[in-house]
This record gives sequence, C-alpha cells and structure tokens, in this order.
Amino acid sequence: MAFLDYLATEGAITEAQIVSLRRAAEEKHHGRLDLALAAIGITDDVLLPMKSTYFNIPIRSVDPKSFPFDVLKYVSADAASLYQFVPLSLSEGILEVGIVDPENTKTFDAIQFTASKLNVPFKVFLIARPTFEAILGNYAGVSGEVAKATEAIEISAAKEISLPAKGEEKIVEEAPIIKIVDVIINNAVEGGASDIHIENIGDKVKVRYRVDGVLHTTLTLPLNVFASIVARVKILAKLRLDEKRKPQDGSFSARVAGRKVDFRVSSFPSVYGEKVVLRILDVERGIRSLTDLGMTEKNLTLIKEAIDKPYGLILLTGPTGSGKTTTLYAMLKELDRETNNVVSLEDPVEYSIPGVNQSQVMPEIGYTFAAGLRSILRQDPDIIMVGEIRDKETATLAIQAALTGHLVFSTLHTNTSLGVVPRLVDMGIDPYLIAPTLILTVAQRLVQATCPESKKAIPTPKSLVETFESQFADLPPAVRKEIKLPETVYETVSSAGCPEGTKGRSAIYEMFKVDKTMADVILKNPVESEIYKAARAQGMLTLKEDALLKAVNGQIPMAEVYGLEVF
Repeated sequence: MAFLDYLATEGAITEAQIVSLRRAAEEKHHGRLDLALAAIGITDDVLLPMKSTYFNIPIRSVDPKSFPFDVLKYVSADAASLYQFVPLSLSEGILEVGIVDPENTKTFDAIQFTASKLNVPFKVFLIARPTFEAILGNYAGVSGEVAKATEAIEISAAKEISLPAKGEEKIVEEAPIIKIVDVIINNAVEGGASDIHIENIGDKVKVRYRVDGVLHTTLTLPLNVFASIVARVKILAKLRLDEKRKPQDGSFSARVAGRKVDFRVSSFPSVYGEKVVLRILDVERGIRSLTDLGMTEKNLTLIKEAIDKPYGLILLTGPTGSGKTTTLYAMLKELDRETNNVVSLEDPVEYSIPGVNQSQVMPEIGYTFAAGLRSILRQDPDIIMVGEIRDKETATLAIQAALTGHLVFSTLHTNTSLGVVPRLVDMGIDPYLIAPTLILTVAQRLVQATCPESKKAIPTPKSLVETFESQFADLPPAVRKEIKLPETVYETVSSAGCPEGTKGRSAIYEMFKVDKTMADVILKNPVESEIYKAARAQGMLTLKEDALLKAVNGQIPMAEVYGLEVF
C-alpha cells in the first residue's frame, strides 16, 4: 500500500485526490509529495503522526532558535538543501538526522554516504517542514542572516548620522547594516575565530574568519553594502568616519552569548577602499596559566626558575601570531603581584591583569616603549614587562634595567631562541652587557592540535625510529637516554567529531638558559653556531624536536612537524 493510499484509508484524503496529488507533486513541487499535501491543507500536525506510523520512523521535535550551530558542520549546506535532510546531533558516536520526505530514496542515499564518510552509524527522525526550513535557514549561519538583512536594506528606514568633521558629508547607518555587522561578529565569536577580515576585492566584499590560525572565507557581500559596513565598525570603534586616507586603530566591547568580548579594530586604506580587521579578545575566558600552555615538564621548570630570579632579562621570540603575548601574560599571572611592583608597557593592552600597572604606548604623541621605559624606572618597579624591543634605544634601556636589579620580560623578532644574542649584537648592544643580564630566551610557534577523538594508536614505523636517531644524535648521551620512542605512537585521523582530525592550536617551544658556560660563549664568540653547540651540550631541544615529541604522543599531527620552517 502506497502512502497516499494509506492516507485515504485513514480518512486524511479521498481516493479521488490520489491521482491529482501525485500529478501536483511531480509538476509543481519537484516530486515532493509533502508539499503537494500541504497545498491542499494537510498540516504537519495531521501528517507527521501518519508518516511516523506508516514509515516506522520516530518524530523529533526541534527548536530551530536553540539549534546547535556546531552540528551543521557535518553536512554541507548544498547537500542539506538538495537532498532534504539536516543533521540534528552527533551523540555517542551516532549521527542523528532529520528528514521531511521518507519516500525520497536519494535522501537516504545521501545520509548513508555522509555517515560512511564520517565513519559513524546514523538514526533518522521525522521533522516538520517548517522546522526543516528554519534549520536550513540557520544552516547558512552568517550567510543566511546576512542575506535577509541585505535584502531588507532598500526598504528599511534609514537614520542619518552627520560626520564629525564635515557637515556636508553624511553616511546612512541602516538597521539591516547593523544586523549584518552583528551577525558577522556573533558568528565569529561563537565559531572560535581570533580575527575578522572585511575587505573589498574589487567586484565584491569578502569576509574571512581566522580560526585555529587559518583564514577561511565565510561569506561574500555585494559592493553596495561595503561603505556602510565599514562605517558601522568605525562607529563602534570610535574611529573618524571621514578619515579614509590613513590607517586608524580603535576598540570596543560587546556582550556575545552572554559574555563580555573585547574587539581591537584596525582600518587600512587599500586600492578598493578601507580594509577592516577586528581582533577578538575573549575577556571572560581569562588569562591562561603557564601549566595550560602545553609546555613539557623541562620547559615549564626552566621558565618558572627564570621568573623566580630577582633580576635579569627574559626574551620571547617568534613571528607575529605565535602566541608570545599569551605566554607573557601567563608569566605575569604567575608572579607575586602583592609584594612586587609589576609594571607593563604594551601596544596595545589586550587583557587586564589585577595587580599589574598596565600602560599603553602611543607613538603618535611620542610615548614610545623607550620613553615609557624611562618613566617606569622612576616608578620604583620590581618587575617590568615591555611589549616589544623594536630598536637599540629600547634594548639598551631594558638591559640597563636588568643590570640595575629589575626583572624584565620582553619580546624580540628572531626565528629561533638562539638568534636572540646575535640580534641584540646587531642592534648595537655589547656582548659584555648581554652576558650578565640575559637569563632565558624562549622561541615559540602555534601549530594545529590533534582532536582528542582523532588519535589513532599505531605501531611505531621504522622510518620514525630512524628519524629519532638522526634528530637527537648530537645531544649528550645522558639527555639522549631520557628521550625514548614508545613502541606505539599516534597518528591523526578523521573522526565524527573532527572530520579534519584537528581542533584548536597548541604551542611548541624552544628554550635555552644562560648559565656561566653560555655567558662565556656570548662574551667570546656570540654567533649562532657557537651558541647552538653550547645549548645542545646543555640538552636544549629545538622547536622541531618539541613538535616531534608532541606528535608522537598524539598532541599534534605529524604533518605539523614536517611543515615547520625552522628546524
């Protein structure tokens, strides 16, 4: 008995309607029988229980407004729309999906394919057509909400805002534009992005999120909304609307998903108009502690010993976006801020730390790191954090502060921890000043982290044994003995929860401390090759080696080891 015949026997339709309903489904509704039934007034309240009984599929009630956005990643938007099914949850390794038309065999084929790709079993539930459409609207996430707002721009009431500098120019801030910006920001925060890029690329506007260190294009917008979106962001950040020829920096705070989030905004003039980048600073997640940064026990001991020193210089190094500021804040958090006067110079101040006197430099008014450092020394400090050493003057003042009994933290741009000494020498700092002040240098990078669900134990390959033997060959025998390659290692694989096998980021570190032997090397021959020999004799592990050990333990993918530029 076909489903329409079953409906007729149940009295939902007449037998005379069966033929016309089948024709209507094929000719008007792309073969979707449920739409043909809805057209004659058969509501889901009547239809769903009958479908459930006939097809033996349970009904699932879903609230689209509280639907978990994260679950949508398991099925592409195109597949959901084309094959008429949506993911509802991934619970206990089972993919649960919602459908509206159990007679559509292509739907079940697509579900089977999706589940096999994720390597999980699946359960099918019936959901109402309006629920399906609402989830599909949510499915688009930022795109769906923005599309609705974009369509409303032409018919929305506009509020004119006069520019602060020129009364002749005006810009229109419309309700849909506010909606677009809000949706972009909310979805970035909820999706764990660290940055939002809004840029005009000539024929359209592109919005990209940086998630786990990688930029992804999230949506594209028509050109006619670009100026208004930029203006909205500049209004939030209290930037000048009429200044489009030079970069501007600003900030604002907002409550997203019930928590306070700070945004640092930068505008930059480009060929097609200003590019805007928003850095997301999730204040309520708090500052991480040193033990949360993924350091090995040896590295953690090195850094804790260094910050316990009464005076000296600790330098962190690495490219922009390598997590240096996170490490600096974790170090500050570790200090006794009650009995010590802790002062910082930052550009900008990203997070507020209780007990630390934080100051933001402003080079445009002459308040540079060097100028601020001079003033700090008159504030009776015990511990000083300087955001970055950019020039000889700042380096000289930091060295002098360390020599006169202060503990100084700062950052420097070099590729490795060993490159710090030659870099300081290149900046004009004499080796006899570096040797007695430098305590510890730390190089770091951020790499993709393996998702806990994506760790697969495998017998240790022979090639990995050979890699270990060659990589650690020049370490002292006592140190080499401590580094053991287990018989079973981990590889990163796709899983139901993490189709790409990775989730979040992890830091890798390279540290060397300056003891008497190292100080002698710095005084006699401060070149990187000689410093490397002395550091290896101490048992220092390189960035690649720290990454290799973490990959073997299943913390990061092995691909991240081979992808490192600095070995």
